[in-house]
Amino acid sequence: MVKIIKQTTSMQTRDRVRLDADIYRPETEEKLPILLMRQPYGREIASTVVYAHPRWYAAQGYIVVIQDVRGRGTSAGNFDLFTHEVADGLDTINWVSSLPHSTGKVGMYGFSYQGMTQLYTAAHQPACLKAIAPAMVAYDLYSDWAYENGAFCLWANLAWAIQLAGETARLKGDEAAYLKLKAASSNLPLNGSIAANPELMQELAPDSFYHQWLHHPDTGAEYWQKRSPKYLLDKVDLPMLHVGGWFDPYLRGTMSLYQAMVAQCNQPQHLLVGAWGHLPWGSKLAEVDYGVEAQNPIDEIQIRWFDHWLKGIDTGLLAESTISLFEMGSNSWREFDSLPRKQIIFYLASDGLASIREDSGMLWQYEELVDPSPQELIETDLSEIVSEFDHNIDILVHDPWRPVPALGGHAIYPSGSFERSLFDSRSDILTYTSASLESDLHLTGAVTLEIYCATENPSFDLCTVLSTVNPDGAVFNFTQGYIRVVALDSNPNLIKIPLQPTCICIKAGDSLRLSLSGACFPAYPVNSGDGKLPHESHQIDNSIITIEVHSGGDYTSKLVINN
Repeated sequence: MVKIIKQTTSMQTRDRVRLDADIYRPETEEKLPILLMRQPYGREIASTVVYAHPRWYAAQGYIVVIQDVRGRGTSAGNFDLFTHEVADGLDTINWVSSLPHSTGKVGMYGFSYQGMTQLYTAAHQPACLKAIAPAMVAYDLYSDWAYENGAFCLWANLAWAIQLAGETARLKGDEAAYLKLKAASSNLPLNGSIAANPELMQELAPDSFYHQWLHHPDTGAEYWQKRSPKYLLDKVDLPMLHVGGWFDPYLRGTMSLYQAMVAQCNQPQHLLVGAWGHLPWGSKLAEVDYGVEAQNPIDEIQIRWFDHWLKGIDTGLLAESTISLFEMGSNSWREFDSLPRKQIIFYLASDGLASIREDSGMLWQYEELVDPSPQELIETDLSEIVSEFDHNIDILVHDPWRPVPALGGHAIYPSGSFERSLFDSRSDILTYTSASLESDLHLTGAVTLEIYCATENPSFDLCTVLSTVNPDGAVFNFTQGYIRVVALDSNPNLIKIPLQPTCICIKAGDSLRLSLSGACFPAYPVNSGDGKLPHESHQIDNSIITIEVHSGGDYTSKLVINN
């Protein structure tokens, strides 16, 4: 057994702020490459909620450095979410590359915040940084993390803000604030006058990023551009191992980053997505056991990745497919060299009672597009398609007194797939279900709902959930999407709702179901219906919203899925 030496040491940034780190290395005189993780949760945890301990990585022949970012753990300075990570990341990587017994070659790994620090560091293109493995990150901080299609990600943002504020209180020795925040972390304070702007956060965390995110609802704001890797990585050409989960709230960012880097970089880009939420990464999630194949393989894969790029060892990784996706349903890994482009289209049809009867709303498969052209990917030409169903309208009534609650999916904890047949029996959820499949249906990649809606309200929300329906009537969600809509007029308007990408095999005999509602609370704030932003929307002013959903005839509402 290799003896691992642990050492705690410090460095200074360019503005003379002390950053502390733990260094793990094998007891050897051999020069070794560096694996670096920069994180805000206390370096002792070292992301062991999803990765092997740093000692394990060190035993594979690496010097492993786990650093507290500015203002967290025992590092000095003031913590300001993401603000210092570009400059501090460069200072840190220059420091670690010159550590004793180092070859000077550095790789970075980590997920979530620790994934973001890799991207901020890579923006400098330091010569010593040879490869990274960002997991569960944002490419565009606005649309991949803080907001989803214009809707504020209330639960995820608030829960995280309370966690970080609690750690700030602990570091300051403010026990009263810490205990209040810890209690709030298990019962989010959403019952105040403005649900999205809790008094607790104003009182105990007035400087939290949460307030900045809430008050910057515009995707084009300079605030987001300064902090988004999308605007920092345009010149980067670096080998990246991208890691995501089908039920991770930041999967949009993982996929967007991967696709952007494939288009931009000459260096290899690999993608791995498991049947995981943000954490943990295992074989069981929510109410589904995906089997032993779904167990977390990332530690061994990362060692192969870094052995190639930091040690020059031929691990065979580059000869393998660049994309590994776990397919739910078959519960197996599928390998691809590029993301599938073939599409299948399901059209919505109804006799007008999709909120009342499960056999009223229908999904019917009309056509498949094999390797569609870029224009067809944007909008299918429907000029020659004649609907087999008459135009009909389903009425969706959203009541803010009893909003449709969140259940699993990606935007709340616990995430994942749950049995939701009872949910789908609510009268404020429209359901559209296909006939039983005659053969297995493989769905892989992007999912988009294109739907015609009308309302007299200035604004409304739509939550769309895709599920499998078993022959016994059990219903299990596998992907969903959410959008905040500003209504242009009271006429039917076409709304395009991107759902989370997915990879699933729906078995023969099962059916596909689309569920549509006007809320998913507290994953997202309840829409007040008057067009006000979440930070100015008082609960007492929330109004009932009536939405017309059009299908059939000239209103070709449809579901477009890659397969």
